[in-house]
Amino acid sequence: MPEELRIGRIFYLNLYPIFHGLDKTAPGGRYLYFDGHPARVNAWLRTGGVDLSPSSSIVYLREPGDFSLIEGHSVSADGPIRSIYLFSRFPLEELGGRLIGVTNQTETSVALLRIILGKFLGLDHRIRVTALPAARALSRFSAYLAIGDDAMRARKDFTFEGRFRKNGPVSSGDLFVYDLGEIWREKTGLPFVFALWIARKESMKAKRRAFGQFKRDLDSAKGYALSHLGEAARRQPVAELSRQEVIRYWKGISYGLGPAEKKGLRLFGRYARELGLL
Repeated sequence: MPEELRIGRIFYLNLYPIFHGLDKTAPGGRYLYFDGHPARVNAWLRTGGVDLSPSSSIVYLREPGDFSLIEGHSVSADGPIRSIYLFSRFPLEELGGRLIGVTNQTETSVALLRIILGKFLGLDHRIRVTALPAARALSRFSAYLAIGDDAMRARKDFTFEGRFRKNGPVSSGDLFVYDLGEIWREKTGLPFVFALWIARKESMKAKRRAFGQFKRDLDSAKGYALSHLGEAARRQPVAELSRQEVIRYWKGISYGLGPAEKKGLRLFGRYARELGLL
């Protein structure tokens, strides 16, 4: 029987071009996809529910003995990511001791927030995971961390401007909006790796030929995606965003995994280890 790979698929906008590219480069049901948000896909990867997935970078850092990277692929940003936002009723430096809500859909971004607050700013902080939407969360917490498409929708709902300021937080009335990728770049001078393509080592050993085919397909998918962003933008699922906004967002993401991204990943791992997050 042919080897069938079970792949975790995240339908966030950041990965949409890559999965669109896979539909073009590997058509005909070659792979079995399991759809979920990042935290759910992370759990499937850990328990063997899927063989590989684009998963939170902290998953790999926590358990490198169980996983292998699919080289050359990530979801990274060398500056603003425009989909990982801390919405706050107070300036960032005034969040010490206050209760912060975070979405239940992420692991890496919560660790990054802890590094920003604890390592970069030296603030004591309290974090609580919540399933509340952004507006309701901000009525209960001093700040709220949102990711992915939900963060992008909330960013449009909470601010009056349709653009992003290049320097500093965006303030809308009493609300401050911080891009975590931008803060990391300002503090470290390095890109931040939000997600990696991660495979279970035992699956790679059992399905060696299928993994070889997938690596070729993923390489092709990335090449197709980057040269057909306009095509993907016409089909993307976030109705609140214009085609121009979506393409601008994708162009701010690095889908590769080069020396700078790896250096940023190592620094993230070091800081996370120092704070007891690994």
